[in-house]
Amino acid sequence: MSALNPRVVTLGTAGGPMWWTGQGAGARSGIATAVLVKDRCYLVDCGHGVGRQLMLAGIGISSISGIFLTHLHSDHTIDLGSLAIFGLYDLKRGDKIKLMGPGDRGMLPRPSGRPAEAPVPVFPDRPTPGTVALFDAILGGYATDLNDRIFDTLRPSPYDFLDVEDIALPEGIGYHPNDNPAPDMEPFEIFSDELVTVTAILVRHAPVAPAFAFRFDTAEGSVTISGDTGRCGNVVRLARNTDLLLHEAIDLDWVHRDRPGVPAESLQAAIDHHTHAHTSVADCVAVATEAGAKALALHHLVPGTAPKAVWWRGAGGFAGEYLVPDDLEEISFAGTATRG
Repeated sequence: MSALNPRVVTLGTAGGPMWWTGQGAGARSGIATAVLVKDRCYLVDCGHGVGRQLMLAGIGISSISGIFLTHLHSDHTIDLGSLAIFGLYDLKRGDKIKLMGPGDRGMLPRPSGRPAEAPVPVFPDRPTPGTVALFDAILGGYATDLNDRIFDTLRPSPYDFLDVEDIALPEGIGYHPNDNPAPDMEPFEIFSDELVTVTAILVRHAPVAPAFAFRFDTAEGSVTISGDTGRCGNVVRLARNTDLLLHEAIDLDWVHRDRPGVPAESLQAAIDHHTHAHTSVADCVAVATEAGAKALALHHLVPGTAPKAVWWRGAGGFAGEYLVPDDLEEISFAGTATRG
């Protein structure tokens, strides 16, 4: 085993803002990935069940040094509140966790072009909050609980433990949330400590913006996590020669199936989104191959109940190691020189 033992644990491998039902229900939790280096954890996304999955994986909350949100769709953030509020019971005063994610979008997305009448936004005074505002809103909704415990049992505030920051985009890259949400660009550093350097890049998950992929580089290996994206040259750029690429995947046959009771315009709008904002298995293989990734693992699987054969059909097209991990699987990303 290498000194740093760099690895990921796939805490949750299902995508989508829903509980998957039917055959295979419950097999995959909401999307979340633990990047483990030596004795530290760097958490990417906080999907449904993330706290429970950390406990089942034997990863203590006190080992978390950073939490990184790829984007602010609910399936990636739904248990951020439970992690912050329940998790503080496992932290000591003085512990500080960096929480980083996208900033305010700045404007509403354009309607899909298919609605019969103009959509009405919720919270029109603040319709596109970023990570800092999201976190404030979550804790604000639990102020009764938090203040009860602060005053009655002298518990600390989550703010004592979490340092929350919106990721600032580099200037001059041509970014626009509607017109150019994922311009061709170079990766940029967002976090570093003595064990890891984390770089980010914008990816193609319109209408969500900003949406990021992240790369974790250590002295002994690297892992790149695509976030939610359609096939995107920026992912190739970020993942160049990475030891492990975790890439989202969608079954496009599932996207096009009938959904009784769903209005036709909503069904077609969903097809439009899923086709352009997510990545087929074949395109995952193409991205990993172009990047020169040494291993490819598919996660954020949609639908979360699809049989593994749906995802394994790409294996023959990839020259490196090809993986379709279940929840709570551990995958090394140590370079070949440090494996063993």
